[in-house]
Amino acid sequence: MATQATAQRSFSFLRIAIMLQTLTIFLQAVSAGLLLTSSYGETLHSVGARVMYGASMLYVLAAVLAWKPGGGSPRPVRHAAGFLVLASVQVGLGIAHVPSVHLPLGVLMFGLSVLALARR
Repeated sequence: MATQATAQRSFSFLRIAIMLQTLTIFLQAVSAGLLLTSSYGETLHSVGARVMYGASMLYVLAAVLAWKPGGGSPRPVRHAAGFLVLASVQVGLGIAHVPSVHLPLGVLMFGLSVLALARR
């Protein structure tokens, strides 16, 4: 019974991590719009990028914690790690000012994050 409770807590932590990641990506889209229209948009988008990257790392941690104690499928860990790679590429493209790839990748990441959330 204790193992089931631990697995349930890990599952909810994983779901919260995915929700946080999805929310931060959405807020990045909002701050990208502000980047184009206001003087403080660049600062907001820059800070948001760090928060989004942190949320992606939290997703990896939550996936590992959900997988290890319960001995479940490692698939969520692979998804979370893949997402962290996408987030790393996204940050690099943003720093390099490559909007032709940065923007579509952001849309893809939001879609994948919503999909991951729907699956949990």
